[in-house]
Amino acid sequence: MEYPEDLYYAQDHTWVRIIGNRGTVGITNFAQQEMGEIIYTELPDEGAQVEQGDVLGTLESSKTVAELISPVSGEVISSNKDLEEEPSLINDDPYGKGWLLVVELDDPNEVQELYNSVEYEDFLEKKG
Repeated sequence: MEYPEDLYYAQDHTWVRIIGNRGTVGITNFAQQEMGEIIYTELPDEGAQVEQGDVLGTLESSKTVAELISPVSGEVISSNKDLEEEPSLINDDPYGKGWLLVVELDDPNEVQELYNSVEYEDFLEKKG
């Protein structure tokens, strides 16, 4: 399974792509495959504050409801409105059109606590 090298990954199977002082957040290919077809998303409103390690929303699939854990802290400046009508974008393109939200980062150094792509793949292998 391929994991883009420009992302940082959390043990909770979320990712963040950092550009400047902003982070785009999504879930990994592994997570979307485990969940099955995603049928509903609940994401924070613009202006909401999210904290690294805290629940930022939920995803509902035909199998389960999963809490989304924020990989970074900051203010939500945008959420993917396309997911309201087409949540399956997460399944189809988890690293592109299936992004969840964009956060103005409180501390860009928080990403040092996350995995790079190689470390995340190792984590998944060890997890079994």
